[in-house]
Amino acid sequence: MSEDAPPFQTQDHDSLTIPLLSHQQRSINSTSQVAIVGANVCPIESLDYEIVENDFFKQDWRARGKVQIFQYIFMKWLLCFLIGGFVSLAGFFNNLAVENIAGVKFVITSNMMLAQRYWMAFLVFSLSNLALTLFAAIITAFISPAAAGSGIPEVKAYLNGVDAPGILSIRTLIVKIVGSIAAVSSSLLVGKAGPMVHTGSCIAALFGQGGSRRYGLTWKWLRFFKNDRDRRDLVTCGSAAGIAAAFRAPVGGVLFALEEMASWWRSALLWRAFFTTAVVAIILRALIDVCLSGKCGLFGKGGLIMFDVYSANVSYHLADVPPVLALGVIGGILGSFYNFLLVKILKVYNLVNEKGTFYKIFIACTISIFTSCLLFGLPWLVSCQSCPSDASEDCPTIGRSGNYKKFQCPPARILTLQLSTMLIFFVTCFILSIFSYGIVAPAGLFVPVIVTGASYGRFIGMLIGSWGNLSHGLYAVLGAASFLGGSMRMTVSLCVIILELTNNLLLLPLIMVVLLVSKTVADAFNGNVYDLIMKVKGFPYLETHAEPYMRQLTVADVVSGPLQLCHGIEKVGNIVHILKTTMHHGFPVIDESPHSESPVLYGLILRAHLIALLKKKAFLCTPVQLGADAFRHFSSDDFAKKGLGNVDKIEDIELTDEEMEMFLDLHPFTNASPYTVVDTMSLAKALILFREVGLRHLLVIPKISSRAPVVGILTRHDFMPEHILGLHPSLVRSRWKRLRFQFPLLLKIF
Repeated sequence: MSEDAPPFQTQDHDSLTIPLLSHQQRSINSTSQVAIVGANVCPIESLDYEIVENDFFKQDWRARGKVQIFQYIFMKWLLCFLIGGFVSLAGFFNNLAVENIAGVKFVITSNMMLAQRYWMAFLVFSLSNLALTLFAAIITAFISPAAAGSGIPEVKAYLNGVDAPGILSIRTLIVKIVGSIAAVSSSLLVGKAGPMVHTGSCIAALFGQGGSRRYGLTWKWLRFFKNDRDRRDLVTCGSAAGIAAAFRAPVGGVLFALEEMASWWRSALLWRAFFTTAVVAIILRALIDVCLSGKCGLFGKGGLIMFDVYSANVSYHLADVPPVLALGVIGGILGSFYNFLLVKILKVYNLVNEKGTFYKIFIACTISIFTSCLLFGLPWLVSCQSCPSDASEDCPTIGRSGNYKKFQCPPARILTLQLSTMLIFFVTCFILSIFSYGIVAPAGLFVPVIVTGASYGRFIGMLIGSWGNLSHGLYAVLGAASFLGGSMRMTVSLCVIILELTNNLLLLPLIMVVLLVSKTVADAFNGNVYDLIMKVKGFPYLETHAEPYMRQLTVADVVSGPLQLCHGIEKVGNIVHILKTTMHHGFPVIDESPHSESPVLYGLILRAHLIALLKKKAFLCTPVQLGADAFRHFSSDDFAKKGLGNVDKIEDIELTDEEMEMFLDLHPFTNASPYTVVDTMSLAKALILFREVGLRHLLVIPKISSRAPVVGILTRHDFMPEHILGLHPSLVRSRWKRLRFQFPLLLKIF
């Protein structure tokens, strides 16, 4: 387009695109725009955490007085209270259902074992497990595939700015709760902590919708939350509440959200997250006290779910430190190996899942049958012994959970706990937890990792025997901590969660040492399990640090095209063409003659706002600026973020030929102060700015004045290693040489 051509002149559609750099060939970003959400492949988008400072935003904030500010602050705290209350109810219902369903199943199986009806006991045990697994798989596959897995990778990606359809919907919430109950009750080696994090995030997202016209929730106080920034904070509080409800660990829940989940954090969010988890702890404790009186069936009597882990007095000396350090090293190696195998299995599952829903459900049922056979068959390999004379509880334990199990042993005799028993149990848990996670059902990793780590910790304690001062139970706790640190790579949050579980502050030094050692050792091999799962699923997650090779590049080296732009006063037909021929969500707005002597960048306008303008049809017959009339035709609510799943599409808007020839003044609706960087800025610096501010679009402008006022737009996909290394293959070779020099042993192993 010539510089003196008026922006409203009838133009060829190709003139709406401009080259990026005169000295650089235009490149197209070929990175994947889809990811595996739960058990299905879905398109993904980015969230708008940046404040759109257009004329409507400024007018809206100028009109807000002290009353509106009070309403906004009050609603933040009220929603946190509601999130805490509903998450605690969901956690309580989860515990109540699992305790009773699993408890009834085990009691019936135990009674048949006492009557020596072993085959019938196996049939009842395996078929009930299969039915529960089949139910969880069917509702997940057909109602909400996004509910599969733990949900932590999806929520973590969401808090990083990645949006995927259905991950926080009410349908996903219901399937997550019901499916998690069925999966955990089915004796699959899966946990409830991850699904509880997803459940808490779904509840928070639903409260943060800013109301609903469909259900008559149009209270104007709710409209303050029709933006991604406030929803992000509420989802962060919901994820903290999920951990608090799963482990009765309110402080651990806050630290988990800070250390593992959130990509942006500030002190005000810390206060609200702490308040949310405190509400969870109080309500959940009150509900548990009611059930301890025996009014909730088997709930609260067996300890199957509530993790009454370890409360004995702890006494240790300097001589006990070397075994603890060794436990940390073993946990780091096993944790990294666990992550390595889990990623391989998930890739295989993804290939099988592509064949259809039947194969997804078939894998789940196969894992259920395999698990039932192992759980029922392995105890037959263990010998029997007499009950100990100093037993602290009834021996044998019949009809409830306990330490002394009879199974197939004669009366007054129990299964022998030997080194071989613990080793077999560890290998079984290690394998089953890996194969159970990827099925099409809600499944968490926390509890399987805790059980697996505790088994090898107790094995090491039995191996050391009387040489040390630490008890076998303490070794089990430390083993669980070391395996958690080796797999999940968290330190502070895991330390506090374990302390809140055990209610024993004397364990603090040992747990700290184990977590630090296991994380350090495991970091030498691979990343934490949730980051690896996000990578397998294809989420474009932005890390906190920039890769070294990014400092060798500028933003001009990776910016992709072609660039689509709009003019300050644009023809309706041109806008429709842009929206129909591209899937971009942000467009630079430039001013040219006669509104500007030379082409200048006015700002950035979002796709959703352009669709809102077309939907209102407030068009101009002549290319003039709208001015103050814009506030009579539109309000700030017209440009507020829609609720989950409510997205207007350009295909739904019908325009006549006459309307297509009319004009729209984009100035009042354009973000006039978007974040911009010059084309010579280091790519590493641009990444830090993009992530820390929480951007969706970052405009690149030329450092030297040229005809084009904007060079291109950076999105999160432009910072992905696949895109960068695809444009610059020489960086792959230099990166590989550096890895070979720094980690020769690791490359030989993996």
